[in-house]
Amino acid sequence: MRVQQISTHWLRHTTLTWVERNFGYAVARAFAGHHGRSDAGTTITYVRADIYDIAQALSALTGENHPLAWQALDETVRKPTPPA
Repeated sequence: MRVQQISTHWLRHTTLTWVERNFGYAVARAFAGHHGRSDAGTTITYVRADIYDIAQALSALTGENHPLAWQALDETVRKPTPPA
């Protein structure tokens, strides 16, 4: 990695940017482990991602199924479609 000048900071930044662009800021914030206001600022104070959103992001990023990613939630809220 050093030869290609890839750092852990770059990997984290790139991964979180991808998650944010594909799943939204709330999911990226939770994926990064930012739970408090001081961690992520107050830009999106009222937006929240739940464990199912985070599991979907992880599943899409790794290409592996996650048991929570496609678990049917309350029918009135949403029912995610598993990847093909």
